[in-house]
Amino acid sequence: MLNPKVDEYMIDTAAGSCGFTVHTIFKVWGNEFTAQGPNKWQSDYASTYVYGIDFDARSVKIAKALNLIAGDGRTNVYRANSLDPRNWPDDARVGLRDRLQRFPKDRTKDDFNQANYRYFGFDVLMTNPPFAGDIKDSRILHQFDLAQKDGNKWQSKVGRDILFIERNLEFLKPGGRMCIVLPQGRYNNTSDEYIRKFVTDKARILAVVGLHGNTFKPHTGTKTSVLFLQKWNDDLKAGPICKRTDNYPVFMATSHNSGKDNSGDYLYKMGTDKQPLLDNHGHMIVDHDLDQIADGFIDFARRQKFAFWEEEI
Repeated sequence: MLNPKVDEYMIDTAAGSCGFTVHTIFKVWGNEFTAQGPNKWQSDYASTYVYGIDFDARSVKIAKALNLIAGDGRTNVYRANSLDPRNWPDDARVGLRDRLQRFPKDRTKDDFNQANYRYFGFDVLMTNPPFAGDIKDSRILHQFDLAQKDGNKWQSKVGRDILFIERNLEFLKPGGRMCIVLPQGRYNNTSDEYIRKFVTDKARILAVVGLHGNTFKPHTGTKTSVLFLQKWNDDLKAGPICKRTDNYPVFMATSHNSGKDNSGDYLYKMGTDKQPLLDNHGHMIVDHDLDQIADGFIDFARRQKFAFWEEEI
């Protein structure tokens, strides 16, 4: 749905084992992967344009292995806390320095960003941040506007996923686009209205896709939705145009078939002979409706003349 391109920089700020980054690589490659491994342009793309950050050491170790297989022996996966760049290790700072956003007309802001790693210039961001636990460290909270509520009063704790919303927008260049998995309550809780206002002030809502309750089983049965955004931008020199407007359509969809049963086991498409159907690679095909939802969004995106799909008609 976000349609990453070969010349666009992509990042997952809560990468886990890097499912989003690996599948972005395969998408840009045209889903071509042979026994001989990637060719030079494929390796160059994987090792240059795709980034991941995660705080868990084991996840980063797995992610690096997966990205190394896809790349050419170099990977941009770093162990760091995306929410607190002040304490990033040297390898993350060095690896991400070239992606920092520059502010040539504002020397003070540019110097601040070079020192504090707040604003980046990524084209595409995809992430499924952790929901569990609140952030209570005031040194982290005071870095975020969403940690303030009710007349600029600092909150003593804020949901981790709430801070990730703001942080991810900081990673995007003007006109950049992102998707983020969020608990369903963020979309309809009365107490979370200030979050929704923050989001709509910073970005255009492209789509909201409600996921089935079995989607993340057996790990969790939390009801979630995926929020798709494009950061507002009126300056073509800064990034893709996404002109600010107060009235626009939003693609809405709900998945009724997750491809899993209530225990979290996969369900596969069956043929008339009662045997699982296989794809071109001999793999069983998961029986879900997300492909149909994606196709529906692509039709919507082309009708709305979204630049990241329009040129591919």
